[in-house]
Amino acid sequence: MLYHLLVPLSSSSPVFNVFRYITFRTVVAAFTALLVSFLLGPWLIRRLTEHQIGQTIRTDGPERHLAKAGTPTMGGTLILFSLVLATILLADLTNAFVWVVLWVTIGYGLIGFADDYRKVSQKNSKGLSARQKLVLQIAIAAVGVSALLYLKPGFSTEVYFPFLKQIHPDLGWLYLPFAVFVVVGASNAVNLTDGLDGLAIGPVMTTAGTYLILSYAAGHARIAEYLQIPHVPGAGELAIVCGALVCAGLGFLWFNAYPAMMFMGDVGALALGGALGMIAVLTKHEIVFAVAGGVFVAEALSVIFQVTSFRLRHKRIFRMAPIHHHFELQGWPEPQIIVRFWIISIICALAALSTLKLR
Repeated sequence: MLYHLLVPLSSSSPVFNVFRYITFRTVVAAFTALLVSFLLGPWLIRRLTEHQIGQTIRTDGPERHLAKAGTPTMGGTLILFSLVLATILLADLTNAFVWVVLWVTIGYGLIGFADDYRKVSQKNSKGLSARQKLVLQIAIAAVGVSALLYLKPGFSTEVYFPFLKQIHPDLGWLYLPFAVFVVVGASNAVNLTDGLDGLAIGPVMTTAGTYLILSYAAGHARIAEYLQIPHVPGAGELAIVCGALVCAGLGFLWFNAYPAMMFMGDVGALALGGALGMIAVLTKHEIVFAVAGGVFVAEALSVIFQVTSFRLRHKRIFRMAPIHHHFELQGWPEPQIIVRFWIISIICALAALSTLKLR
């Protein structure tokens, strides 16, 4: 919005010319999201507490989590509001990529809101069924990807692999289900990671920071050519979304750090994962997400392996899945698990960025 209001004024006042630059608007969007998070965070916590919107704890989880019952949840609304507001204010709203990401983010946020609301209103930890959430996630992602392919008819359906620059198969019509799988998978992987105070938001920020760089590089013709990565015209605008996401998450972490004053809830986890997955698709770095979001992938795989092993062998691989609960039951203090997972996430982000040169 500010972009469209202020850029035309640059002809009469050169000071507004800075709003033409993605880098400047990314920084401003980041600070805007951070400021909004800090200002609204205490108010949101008070409102959630007044309305008794507290976390319902699973009875089959680690016992020490029972003490967290009643902690305000649905704090992800703070991240989404800060992210969406900063994006609308600073991004080029004629860019289709921006709207596709917002569609998925808000759509998945509504799914998470419905899930959280049912948990709170019914005083149990089940919420929507897994099938209901999955169907809605697939539908929203499919609409988003279909709109992308319609609005951007020249959008490549090739899939690029890190370290293997000669391998980029064209999936054709199969790209639609592939892209939907990436978005839905990323959303659920982040949701599975959201089990300890601040555990999920740390890797969300490092992954978003990684894609800030990747989106800017993909959208810049000369940089993309130099790095031998696919050039995606218009993808640079997603750097603004990523910058806003990093700092919206940072503002939320102020209130979510151990011991948490509020939890993210599915309204945040599903939406942020979906946003990251969609950005990975739009920047043509779908496979790199498995590296940058290595923590999310590990959490999801731990659940898959655990369920598969129990069904086939009637034996568990981990004491509890997702894997962060396994380390809890091993006796690791919660802050230690969180910080170590953050460290791993930073390493994964650096590894993902290294793929820009190692082709």
